[in-house]
Amino acid sequence: MISAGPSPLADPAGEHLPRRGRQDSSRLPPATIVVPAVLVGLAMLLPIAYLVIRGAGATTEAWELLFRVRTLHIIGRTSLLVFIVTGFSVLLAVPIAWLTTRSDLPYRRVWSVLTAMPLVVPTFVGAFLFVSVLGPRGVLQQVLEPLGVERLPDIYGLPGAALVLVLLSYPYILLTVKSAFQGLDPSLEESARTLGHGKLSTAFRVTLPQLRPAIISGSLLVALYTLSEFGAVSLMRYPTFTWVIYQQYQTAFDRSIAGVLSLALVGMALAIVLLDSYTRGRLRYHRTGSGASRRTEVVRLGRWKWPALAFLGVVVALALGIPAGVLLHWLIRGVLAGEPLLLLWSATVNSLVVSGAAAVMAAVCSIPVAVMVVRHPGRLSHLIERMSFTGFALPGIVVALALVFFAVNYARPVYQTVWLLVFAYVVLFLPAALGATRAALLKVSPSLEDAARSLGRTPAQTIRTVTAPLIAPGIVMGAALVFLIAMKELPATLILGPLGFDTLATAVWSASTEAFFAQAAAPALLLIVISSVPMAFLVTREFGTATSSGSVSP
Repeated sequence: MISAGPSPLADPAGEHLPRRGRQDSSRLPPATIVVPAVLVGLAMLLPIAYLVIRGAGATTEAWELLFRVRTLHIIGRTSLLVFIVTGFSVLLAVPIAWLTTRSDLPYRRVWSVLTAMPLVVPTFVGAFLFVSVLGPRGVLQQVLEPLGVERLPDIYGLPGAALVLVLLSYPYILLTVKSAFQGLDPSLEESARTLGHGKLSTAFRVTLPQLRPAIISGSLLVALYTLSEFGAVSLMRYPTFTWVIYQQYQTAFDRSIAGVLSLALVGMALAIVLLDSYTRGRLRYHRTGSGASRRTEVVRLGRWKWPALAFLGVVVALALGIPAGVLLHWLIRGVLAGEPLLLLWSATVNSLVVSGAAAVMAAVCSIPVAVMVVRHPGRLSHLIERMSFTGFALPGIVVALALVFFAVNYARPVYQTVWLLVFAYVVLFLPAALGATRAALLKVSPSLEDAARSLGRTPAQTIRTVTAPLIAPGIVMGAALVFLIAMKELPATLILGPLGFDTLATAVWSASTEAFFAQAAAPALLLIVISSVPMAFLVTREFGTATSSGSVSP
């Protein structure tokens, strides 16, 4: 039976729409799950412990700073930016996911790749490029100057920051929603239509509820990413909490004030995670049967084909075309001027090694936490989940300084090593892997694991041989997200990288801060190209799997 509202819709495949209910938590989680999950949660607490130590040593004046009007205004500006970026990212991502997975859009494979590519553009690079093009005296104003346009409207502030973050962040939601679309069984929609529901009613009552965990997981990542963003908001001159914290670290001798402000930022992150838990509630999304073998239905767009192509074209042009075009312009201009190009192959290798190691570690760490949260809900699992998400909301500089403090005092052998940098990446970006793994696990019925255990499999063997293969697409997706984000990470790399250890991100930053834009263009383009390869492979592979047996509906 399918619970989709007041009147249930029966489905012979035995798949369920989300319905209220409690997961089977009567069975205690095995130690093979609890111990790794607890260790992951404790590791995520290291930055918080640093902030608590700093906060404990703070003066009364530092704590009073939290309740000043200016601080409340900063909280309001930060919250407004998070709300706008998350909302518009959903409005962009869901239609794009549907067009590239469920419609007969021309060149769907190409659009699938292009719409996911903005994720590889660093936000600080994207913000500067948008300012150089759309700023009051930017490239666009110079083009329009013969027409009498002396100055364009300011792009700085909330509009510019929101524009850049939406265009470069919506792929977080797009990738998770596309994965969910490809995992849906069309028999549910067919059953709804046989009971008299039209296409629009079926979409809102059947399809969208099944996409809910993917949309929420992606939105959580976008919200936390926006909350911790520094580069784009600083270049767009929109003060947020991260900007204030950075100023305190840079200008104030007493860093306890920054520690107190960072604790407030952690509080905002926990509030977002609590809102996520409340929104998800106790819904179940897995099947109760094996499901029917159905071919994926591909919907004909008809006369809506051209508006759809125009919509995708505008999004790709703004999110990918402008940054790539300006970088190519700088590169060509530098070559013609005879400037030396900054192509650091050692930095490329360093970026690949540390980002790849962080992706693997984060994917492995996400499995026990996801199993605890989904299969054994309770106070402990919810606490571990919230602990795991806090690192993503902390500025990279805060996490880096916390790990420096920890390594110098308690783990000196790992100080100034690549392993400490990789660990920082895992702390910062574990939610990217956890969100994808959790969404995939929600689709797996616990009865499959119960059957394996009834046949004599241990809990560890069940996870290794049954659960992990079924959620492998989600694990791979999460690892890919961590790899792409780690390739762009800047503050943590600058602080924790060993002496002489450069990545493509630090090479771009060093050249751009000295206004050597032609030299910055080469490593920036190389960073985008390298990050695009795994993204393109992942998107095209999923596209081929989803459409290998597709049919077109009239």
